[in-house]
Amino acid sequence: MPIGRKRRTGAGKRVLADIDEEYEFSLPLEDFLASNSTTSETVPTAVGRTSSDGRRTYTETLPVEPPSPLKRARLHAVTDDHAIDGCDDPPLATLPTFDAFDAELESERYDMDLGGVYDRPPSPPTRQKALTKFKPSDKAMHEWRGLRDEYLHIILRLEGTADVDVETCPSCKTAKPTIRCRACFGEELYCRECTVRMHTRTPLHIIDEWNGDMFHRTSLKALGLRVQLHHDACVSPAVVDNFVLLDVGCVHELSVAFCGCERRHGTERRTELLRKRWYPATHDTPRTAATFNYLTLFIIQTHQAKTTTYDYWTDGTRDVRVRQESPKPLSGASAHVNGTKLGGLAIECPACPRPDVNLPDDWENAPPEDMFLYIMFLALDACFRLKRRLVSSELRDPGLGTGWAYFVEQEPYRAYLLTTTNETEMSTCSGLAALDYANTKFSRGYSTTGVGMGVCARHEFVQPTGVGDLQKGERYSNMDWIFSAIMRWKNPRLRKVVSYDIICQWFKKLFERLLKMPAAVRFFIVMSLYKFVIPKMHIHSHTLACQLLFSLNFLLGAGQTDGEGIERPWANLGGVATSTREMGPGSRRDTLDSHLSYWNWSKLIGIADLLRRRLDKARVEEREQAEAFATFSAEQGERVEGWRAMVHAFEADPKSPNPYESTAKALMEADVRLRLAEEEATRGQTSLHDVSPTGFIYAGLDLEEQQRRVRVSIELKKAQTTAQKIDVVAMRRKLTRGIARFRKLQATYTPGALQVLAQRPPDPGETPERTPLVLPSALTPQEREKGCMAGMEYTEAVARDGQCSAALLRLRHQLHIKSRFITYKKNNSRHQGANTRSRTLVARNESKIRLHSEKYQTAWAAIRALNGGDSSRVGWRKLVQGDIRLMEDAEDLRKRNERQQREDARRKAKERRLIAEGELIEGDDVEAGQEDDDGENGPAGASRPENRRVLSWIWTVTGTTGSDVEIEEALRIEWAKAYARTRRWKEEVRLLEEEYRRILVSFEYEAQRWEGRIRAIPVGEVEEGYAQGAVAYGLKQAEMYRDIAARAIITMTEVRRGRGKRRAPAPAEEEAPVANDAAEERAEAAGDFEGDRGDTDEEGSDDEDLFGGHSDEEFFMGGEDEDD
Repeated sequence: MPIGRKRRTGAGKRVLADIDEEYEFSLPLEDFLASNSTTSETVPTAVGRTSSDGRRTYTETLPVEPPSPLKRARLHAVTDDHAIDGCDDPPLATLPTFDAFDAELESERYDMDLGGVYDRPPSPPTRQKALTKFKPSDKAMHEWRGLRDEYLHIILRLEGTADVDVETCPSCKTAKPTIRCRACFGEELYCRECTVRMHTRTPLHIIDEWNGDMFHRTSLKALGLRVQLHHDACVSPAVVDNFVLLDVGCVHELSVAFCGCERRHGTERRTELLRKRWYPATHDTPRTAATFNYLTLFIIQTHQAKTTTYDYWTDGTRDVRVRQESPKPLSGASAHVNGTKLGGLAIECPACPRPDVNLPDDWENAPPEDMFLYIMFLALDACFRLKRRLVSSELRDPGLGTGWAYFVEQEPYRAYLLTTTNETEMSTCSGLAALDYANTKFSRGYSTTGVGMGVCARHEFVQPTGVGDLQKGERYSNMDWIFSAIMRWKNPRLRKVVSYDIICQWFKKLFERLLKMPAAVRFFIVMSLYKFVIPKMHIHSHTLACQLLFSLNFLLGAGQTDGEGIERPWANLGGVATSTREMGPGSRRDTLDSHLSYWNWSKLIGIADLLRRRLDKARVEEREQAEAFATFSAEQGERVEGWRAMVHAFEADPKSPNPYESTAKALMEADVRLRLAEEEATRGQTSLHDVSPTGFIYAGLDLEEQQRRVRVSIELKKAQTTAQKIDVVAMRRKLTRGIARFRKLQATYTPGALQVLAQRPPDPGETPERTPLVLPSALTPQEREKGCMAGMEYTEAVARDGQCSAALLRLRHQLHIKSRFITYKKNNSRHQGANTRSRTLVARNESKIRLHSEKYQTAWAAIRALNGGDSSRVGWRKLVQGDIRLMEDAEDLRKRNERQQREDARRKAKERRLIAEGELIEGDDVEAGQEDDDGENGPAGASRPENRRVLSWIWTVTGTTGSDVEIEEALRIEWAKAYARTRRWKEEVRLLEEEYRRILVSFEYEAQRWEGRIRAIPVGEVEEGYAQGAVAYGLKQAEMYRDIAARAIITMTEVRRGRGKRRAPAPAEEEAPVANDAAEERAEAAGDFEGDRGDTDEEGSDDEDLFGGHSDEEFFMGGEDEDD
């Protein structure tokens, strides 16, 4: 503003007043400024200048805008909600009866709820950043790095009998000692009789027995120990030979003798147990108990760490009877040795194809129909919860073995990233949420903003050197290195399927980027051996083109791979995200490596059970799909062969016509407008105005669109769902001028509309966004006949048809984006900053969904009005609020319905049981007040009442005519999808059978590897005790893998008898060892249940845990025989 020039206050008000007098719309500025007069005060300041001769000084007063917070206060006053005339109206009041929009559609407008996932978070308290101090442990860990071989040698000595007398028992001096107690102090070995005698008061110690080559686990019960309760030396004991006792770190099977003599004096068995500080599981004839220490520790952990009963009982594994040790533990300092190879400590998937390990020698010569059996499925993803703050450094905390297991080697990775600092931000197909964290966004204060990772997509094993830190988001360079680091260990001749939620963008120019990688990870990718797909859940957030090109449902050989398995390790790591955030870089990587190793170990010991459950389900689905497909094909007659040939041609050459794609294209409004203009030019009629009839109709439609935008903006502003500054005054001013121009055009083309408006009673409070425009569709047939230029009805009808087509296309696009927002929010966004930054984007997307849906509804109502109120002549389906929902696969919907039916049946059975037991009054809801398990507002859709049990029609409609060609095309698409489902289930059965064969071969391979390591020990060159311990350790590992294989055979071949059913007892003469009993009971615990932790499209019932188990009582009491 020039110095000395004052603004003419009130000028803007006069312009508005002049316009408002004509349209009865008033927005005086006094209403906005009166609420806070102090905000209009200016801050006086002065500008000084010196005369040319330097003898005089001139001072000129200058009013300037007030600084913050006055400036913010005034801006708030100008844009405050209560100061906007009309904001107190209902959000979307019903328009007058002559408007095209029916009042019945008022309740069907889309409700903008920000996806149901974003709340307004409170402001975080300010905290002072503590100075990072050098910890004493840093120096100790640096020194330990040079001593780890020494530590390992000493630990391995403990696996043997070095420095221990193995000829004479130190207690009785006669028998040969073979027993060692882990809990007793010292390394001495004792004979069996002395061991039992020494442990009469400590029956819960863990015992090992030396077999001449190695120690193996045994028990005091197996040595002959019987625990006497109540009193010593009972003359008539009541023996329970398979009593199960839960203790901290171990589950014991004991031989327990209750008192049965006259000294009992009526003492109940539960009393005898409680006096020994053993808490019984049942009261009458207890056969299971838990020590007080076990229960006390559980109370502490469940309160502090929120540990569930099941997780505490099994420590997260499925083996509840005999706990095994991981062959390659990564806890603290126990896993490190100088010279370990990159990825050498990682536990690899036994079911994935590995040439020279678990594949036939001639696998490359397999017939084409069998080649899918030898595909490696890999899934990539990033998690932004696993951050690390700017604390410590690589110099202070370099890590104990980065690169030895799952994390990539740090130095080469870091050096490569420094060469890609100017990488271009990712582009996306549908507003992918990975962009929220790309490049420099959200990285302030963090050294690491997340973690990228690769797993085998079918079994969820984290890959060796397949994890890497993200410095500034999910950039191509980070994921390229992680992908290359994984691929260097894979056979280049294997076919690969790579799953990634942004694969549609990432795979572009991947070939060129990989060639620029450093030599350590560079490899030449043969694109003909690679297929790129998007996970089944994430693909619904992508455009239709992505769904056709990158779908696992249509990929030959994919089976029922869903690609979502990588999300499950993220969930497992969520519990350590907070603690690792404050760690140094090396400690954090070591900690995550340890948790990832535990994850892989848990998957390894449960792989057979997983395959069995999947195979049982796949065989049932294969039969059902084959029957349904045969019926469908029989109904289509001769067309089937042509469709089948089209599918096979597309699979052989992707450039061929896609059988899953509709050729009907949506008409856009610009195309319709051009066609109408060409028709006008062809007729050659003289125009009555500079604006043509088509221009007149579209001028009205444009004003209608502006009205919708103003209404939605006001609603957003009142709800405070966006940080945008919405200038409603300016929007209304522009709209008012447009309406004035449109009224002049109406005098030429639809004078009847002005007559209808003249008959309306004046409404002083009417705002421009609610002023009726009165297009031809808003008039009655009689009014259109007398008061409209010929051809106006046809022109509007064609324009409205184009509106329906365009609005539906854009509505689907915005719903894709909403799905991505919801998925991202649930998986990554947890802190206040991320939520605040994305709220504006979410609010904008919700407003677009509202605009496009309301545009379609208005156009549909107008077409119906132009056709005399006959809905059947509209050519488009009516859009109601329940139709505006996210996309789901029809097969997923079917499975969800079946699951809901099972849940309803379970609920009804529970209700009948409770009524019979008198715990529930008939008519009450057995689960009143509980949330429906299906009620998540996730990527698959919002909460699903009955009207949402089928796929919304907005995802299936193509054209508007319903011609025979479109019907034929719709039938072809549905047949092709059914054909694909049938083939995928057949492939799944064969894949699971092949994977079962591979796990047995892999386990034997690992056992032989350990035996090879034993042979490589230079027995005569190293210290004898160390050599003996190393041999014993290797033998134990080999035996462990063979034991896992034996359990896998039992799991895959036993007859499943269902939940709660006892397994068939073993013959009396073939008493199985405890380990085999445990394997059988674990397999039985899984039972015939449809929930599968590895599958996203099926879930177990409410009383099942993640591993398919049920209540604690079932675990404690399962598989026990009755008392004799």
